Amino acid sequence: MTEDNRGFGIYVHWPFCLAKCPYCDFNSHVRDQVDQGAWRDALLLEIDRWAAATPGRTVTSIFFGGGTPSLMPPATVDAVLQRINQRWKIQPDIEVTLEANPTSVEAAAFADLAGAGVNRVSLGVQALDDDSLKMLGRQHSAHEALDAVALAAKNFARFSFDLIYARPHQTRDAWAQELRRALTHAGEHLSVYQLTIETGTAFEGRYRRGELQIPDEETQAALYEDTQAILGDAGLPAYEISNHARPGAESRHNLTYWRYGDYVGIGPGAHGRVTLDGVKYATRAHRAPEIWLERAAANTTTDRTRVEPGERGTEALLMGLRLIEGIPLQRLTDETGVALARVIDLEAVARLERGGFVRMTDERLVATPAGLERLNAVLAALVI
Repeated sequence: MTEDNRGFGIYVHWPFCLAKCPYCDFNSHVRDQVDQGAWRDALLLEIDRWAAATPGRTVTSIFFGGGTPSLMPPATVDAVLQRINQRWKIQPDIEVTLEANPTSVEAAAFADLAGAGVNRVSLGVQALDDDSLKMLGRQHSAHEALDAVALAAKNFARFSFDLIYARPHQTRDAWAQELRRALTHAGEHLSVYQLTIETGTAFEGRYRRGELQIPDEETQAALYEDTQAILGDAGLPAYEISNHARPGAESRHNLTYWRYGDYVGIGPGAHGRVTLDGVKYATRAHRAPEIWLERAAANTTTDRTRVEPGERGTEALLMGLRLIEGIPLQRLTDETGVALARVIDLEAVARLERGGFVRMTDERLVATPAGLERLNAVLAALVI
């Protein structure tokens, strides 16, 4: 993919869930009632506005995230996709992903969602044993999850599912067995995330009170390394820290993020990065669903902030080094308009190379496996 062809994505955020998971810090909310017609109309209005602001762009991917977008009526998904189709040019092989929970109620809508134009689904399986699922606050059983995975494989051209590791009391042997079981049901993509204690979550309170214990750092590192080895041997190597795919099956939408391409964010709390008249803007929509809905009619849902050249370089670096392919040095200079030595600390690069944490050629900066395992520290050393 060339620097001029990193994709142009549309992210649509559906903020509602049936229950709030205790580990989740996403912008998700539980509501007894949702005015489906009002939400559909507001989303369509936002699409119209962003299309008017970005004429001539070709949409390469659409991603319905949340929250739980599989709770959206398929008719609303259909209306959103039709409006995007009407307002922008569309790449012929566009990727349209929708996140879903693998409950039987939501899986029952898969055929209708596929009929609306969704061609890739990402399932929040998270674990394959019922005790862990209960601990994680999930609403499905392991059996139900695997049934949903099988149904997704029948209805969508592409599918993926998520797993969480480094759970309380999890051992390396148990995780290896769970991961190998997952591989017997997986398609061409898996997302595998390490459990982290996020600020403001129910897990944070339990962790502070000593009611929740997670594996120590040494065990976490071993679990990460085991994950890379098992999935790599199975033909699903990592292409990003937490994402694994057969070559060609990567999430195109997420690659747009990590390659620092442009994407529009629509819906409560949605973020975006959009280049307008040569200026890159960070966009952020109001998080509260009811306030966002009220402001949609007045076109005041979203704040737009200019991303200065130095910030662009930092953002591109933070995103690009997550990828196994690393980041082209030309991207850093193109985003900032200055010499490379003013974007990253070249002395730090040399130190990190000697330590085996990064590699830099004339064209590209790449984090090694050891560097990816310690990416936060690597990035802290590199950013000027």
